[in-house]
Amino acid sequence: MLLRCKNEQKGQALVEFALVLPLILLLLLGIVELGRVSNAYLVVIHAARHGARHAAVGATNAEIISSVNQASLPLNPGKLIISILPEQGRLAGSDVRVVVSYPLRLITPLAGNLLNNPVIVRGEITMRIE
Repeated sequence: MLLRCKNEQKGQALVEFALVLPLILLLLLGIVELGRVSNAYLVVIHAARHGARHAAVGATNAEIISSVNQASLPLNPGKLIISILPEQGRLAGSDVRVVVSYPLRLITPLAGNLLNNPVIVRGEITMRIE
């Protein structure tokens, strides 16, 4: 009788594991996607800050775009959308705004179906021109 109970408990543990495993995997993949989006956000903000700093010291648009591309190396620079406002005629004492957007494609199928895929990660920095 005692042996029979032990065998039934082993089967019960296997069934419980089979029921809980998809939830654990879903949670783990969600954490991975959140980490990827957070990393992309930090890189985009850093790149926008780098570009705005170059713009504040009088760099040209080509130099600003080059500095943004160099600062965003973990991401694909070809997919970056860079906007510099105002584009021309920046005067000392006025503000310059650099906006960097990046479309991040989600790798988890369920997250890609629930959220807009790709997720647009956007960073915007405004600095005063020196």
